[in-house]
Amino acid sequence: MEISIILIGLLIDRMAKMWAIGNLTHVSQIVIIKNVFSFLYLENRGAAFGILQDKLYFLTFITTAVVAGMIYYMLRHKPKSTMARISFSLIISGALGNLIDRLVYKYVVDFISIHFKDIYYFPIFNIADVLVVVGTILLVFYLLKEEKYGD
Repeated sequence: MEISIILIGLLIDRMAKMWAIGNLTHVSQIVIIKNVFSFLYLENRGAAFGILQDKLYFLTFITTAVVAGMIYYMLRHKPKSTMARISFSLIISGALGNLIDRLVYKYVVDFISIHFKDIYYFPIFNIADVLVVVGTILLVFYLLKEEKYGD
């Protein structure tokens, strides 16, 4: 199950980024919901929220170490909880998706823009980011449940 989740997440992320590269690099943006949601191409040379700009080698090392650690943990401890296995798989998939970008392009392709008119813009993100965030939220729920009830 874990390998399937990782591969499907990677496939969706790669396809979405290839679409963004092919369709957004020559237009200013594609508006989906006016003043709320659009697709807008961005080459992110940092990490989440634009931090650590131009720290390619550091981000590559950290991502590789985290992914290796998570894979090691999953192989060594073989979590019984489906939620734990899914959460780790989603995080790994998203991390690998952005790692591939860093290795191939030297930046991460971001293209999803959520905003409220011109008042507030959430940092532009991609599918890999969504996978990492959803996986992390599931992992937090799992850890809180485990702490309260045991596994």
